[in-house]
Amino acid sequence: MLTFCAVILTFLALGSSIPLQARRKAPHKLLLISFDGFRWDYDQDVDTPNMDIMNNDGVKAKYMTPAFISITSPCHFTLVTGRYIEKHGVIHNMYFNVTNWQKENYLSTQGISPWWDNGTLPIWITAQRQGLKTGSLFFPGGNATYGGETVNFKRVEGRLHNYSNEAEWKQNVETVMTWFTEEDLDFVALYFGEPDSVGHKYGPESQERKDMVRQVDRMVGHIRNRVKHHGLESKLNIIIIADHGMTKVQKGSDEIVLKDIPDFSFNDLQFHLVDYGPAGFLLPKEGKLEKVYQALKGAHPKLNVYKKEDVPKRLHFSNNARIPPLVLYGEPGYVIHSYMKFQFNKGEHGFDNDVMDMKTIFRAVGPSFKKGLIVEPFESVQVYALMCELLGITPEPHDGDLEVTKNMLLMDNEKDTGLVPYMLMLFNKKNALTSWTLLSSCAKAPDPCSLADEKYDVLSVVMCTTADIHWPQW
Repeated sequence: MLTFCAVILTFLALGSSIPLQARRKAPHKLLLISFDGFRWDYDQDVDTPNMDIMNNDGVKAKYMTPAFISITSPCHFTLVTGRYIEKHGVIHNMYFNVTNWQKENYLSTQGISPWWDNGTLPIWITAQRQGLKTGSLFFPGGNATYGGETVNFKRVEGRLHNYSNEAEWKQNVETVMTWFTEEDLDFVALYFGEPDSVGHKYGPESQERKDMVRQVDRMVGHIRNRVKHHGLESKLNIIIIADHGMTKVQKGSDEIVLKDIPDFSFNDLQFHLVDYGPAGFLLPKEGKLEKVYQALKGAHPKLNVYKKEDVPKRLHFSNNARIPPLVLYGEPGYVIHSYMKFQFNKGEHGFDNDVMDMKTIFRAVGPSFKKGLIVEPFESVQVYALMCELLGITPEPHDGDLEVTKNMLLMDNEKDTGLVPYMLMLFNKKNALTSWTLLSSCAKAPDPCSLADEKYDVLSVVMCTTADIHWPQW
């Protein structure tokens, strides 16, 4: 009987006067929002009424563990590929070339496609190749080309961009709403550069950071209001994440300055990338690896030094040709200076992802998510599979497992699919009323289709198969 019902559904689709759309559409649209550097507990010392409402309306993780190294571009690319950093190859915010010493800053690196296009596809390319339409607004990786393909719609920030401009935030939200409504996009990745910037400049415990969290909260409320204004509440799932947390930088006589370490010399290096928070890379000259390693290992109580193959397995930061032979990172609060103290930020990230201050947020709301649910912590590598499930696309190979996040989702019999009101438009009022009469029985039957027989019209059979729908009051 279920097979028969499926045949009837196919018949209706082929026989109706309403044409099928040429391109494929996602079951629901999806908006991925990143608030860079939003530590897992930033809402605990600031009133965040809009985020609190969203928690009640959807799902909140106790916290989310970022990838290592816990910096912006690598962590964001993990979120949209489901790959650990050693797998996707975007190992740093900065593009670098160990041969000619070329180094490019964060924004310049956004436009260097070979840095991003390593055979691992971000979700927007996978979605497009399966018939969906996608967009990226300031999202890391969104300005690159993958196998000759770019995201359908994009906006890229300029070199001197002001990430804290609340008026521009609202303009960007409106752009995204337009993409969803007028351009009919299925997926958009939207990036905000705060509270990361203020966390760096003023520190994670500062009043400026707290004020910025209030601004973030206002924006969450604004986004949900605009979603409602555009009639997208029943059509759009929203996931809010961040790439990493933030911790206070330690200042004083015990800071890590490589030049001051006995028996260490920069003359033994072919290339180095330090003075960028707590993590660094060293490429010793030929024959100098062991000398450099032994000079640094145990030389400072707050400095971790590993040969790349010995980096702890849980960090997933060894098996990539781009990772130089020596990987360094400081203990919480300790950044790595090269020749002298060049770094002046009061807050930093990039530390071991086991450190609680590196943990970040996951929130979700929409027609596919349960309400008022708090879930246990999980790794950011798990978000990709969840997004693919929400979009109804087949994921690329990834390091996550949908079972980790599937408990957030409503079961099929809990969703409001909206199918029957659409189908009713194909039939006259008399047939609709006949079907409605049958529905009350179908809804209570273990096998609704078994109640459909020759005395009911075709729509009755369809309505029996969708008896779990929340019906409108006519």
